[in-house]
Amino acid sequence: MTDMTQASPVSTPKPRRPRPQVMRLTDAAAQRIIELTQRADSEIVGLRVGVKNGGCAGQSYTVEYAHEIRPTDEVVEDKGVKILVDPKAVLFLLGTEMDYKADKMQAQFVFNNPNQISACGCGESVELRPAKVEG
Repeated sequence: MTDMTQASPVSTPKPRRPRPQVMRLTDAAAQRIIELTQRADSEIVGLRVGVKNGGCAGQSYTVEYAHEIRPTDEVVEDKGVKILVDPKAVLFLLGTEMDYKADKMQAQFVFNNPNQISACGCGESVELRPAKVEG
């Protein structure tokens, strides 16, 4: 007869490492997003940020109004505003700081991205590599 009183070894799950915040905002970017949300013609929940293929360097950043939070969005809350990151862009944007710059000739969001390899001469497109995430 076998002894059934011995407990079988139970493996405890490894504690999950906290997920890094995909992006962070400068004060200028957060202030501009607040201004845009207040002036919008319809209800918006924040800005949707992504990356699309195209341009002479291969990729470009996208920024648009977000009217809803999609189930697949990576939601970044920083300085009182929401940025919704397209799930296909997360690895390309990991560690990025979003800034807002305005001068006499132009005003635009600027991405200080550690995953950016190069940019085209006109500044409209970039080459990005996916971030290396330690497992």
